[in-house]
Amino acid sequence: MSEEEMLVPRDKYLECGVHIGTRVKSKFMEPFIYRIRNDGLCVLDVKKTDQRIRIAAKFLARFEPDKILAVSVRRYGARPVEMFAKVTKAHAITLRFWAGTLSNPVCKTYVEPDVLIVTDPRADRQAVKEAAIVGIPVVAFCDTDLYPTNVDLIIPANNKGRKSLALLYWLLARQLLRERGEIPPDGDIEYTPEDFMTRL
Repeated sequence: MSEEEMLVPRDKYLECGVHIGTRVKSKFMEPFIYRIRNDGLCVLDVKKTDQRIRIAAKFLARFEPDKILAVSVRRYGARPVEMFAKVTKAHAITLRFWAGTLSNPVCKTYVEPDVLIVTDPRADRQAVKEAAIVGIPVVAFCDTDLYPTNVDLIIPANNKGRKSLALLYWLLARQLLRERGEIPPDGDIEYTPEDFMTRL
């Protein structure tokens, strides 16, 4: 994949820190690691991140918008998830995910999505666990140290950074609208990645 074929220039991924992993790598994430720096920090391959965002958008386009649920209990993931839901007409749950939301019909927060997107499978483990119980697929942004149990589609990325999460959810939202045919294949949305960013 040349830089011209990427969803945004490679430098934009790097500027937002999408490639920055952790000092721990799991065997599941090894295929997505570009290199390991001298200080032991794992660097993700942004071309693979780009490819996976395209794959995820194509997959998500198969579902009705209101049957897509995006979740983030992480503070830096809250606004990106809410903006993603606003732009794509999906549902969002942020900051707190109550037990039973997906698996217990008598729960006050009960919802029945057909697919789940999580910002971090470790932080959002309750949502991932319940998705497995009810049998719905899980799309997840995964850092280098992750063991993606019950994750069906991995998007390798820095899932902790404020700028990184804003860009990732902006890209996924834009690409999903492209896949649905709501905007042209090279079309844009009215928001910028900065609009998706959690305010400090």
